[in-house]
Amino acid sequence: MAYVITQPCIGVKDGACVEVCPVDCIHPHPDSPDFGRSDQLFIDPVQCIDCNACAAVCPVNAIFLDADVPAEWTAYIAKNAAHFTPK
Repeated sequence: MAYVITQPCIGVKDGACVEVCPVDCIHPHPDSPDFGRSDQLFIDPVQCIDCNACAAVCPVNAIFLDADVPAEWTAYIAKNAAHFTPK
């Protein structure tokens, strides 16, 4: 399992989750050139250790375990994974 960032993050990109992630698996970082080009943040499903630190600090409640993503946002599971798939 891994955590997934969903629709409420779009346009918000608070960054608190990036700061608390112990394995640096949330991207893009606020100081990254890609930050302005991305509409949301993404969690690398391979690196995520399911620690819940990100979900606990998300001010818009956008982060869920992949198995707990609300039905209307399940497409974000693939969207998060695709962000880390080489193009």
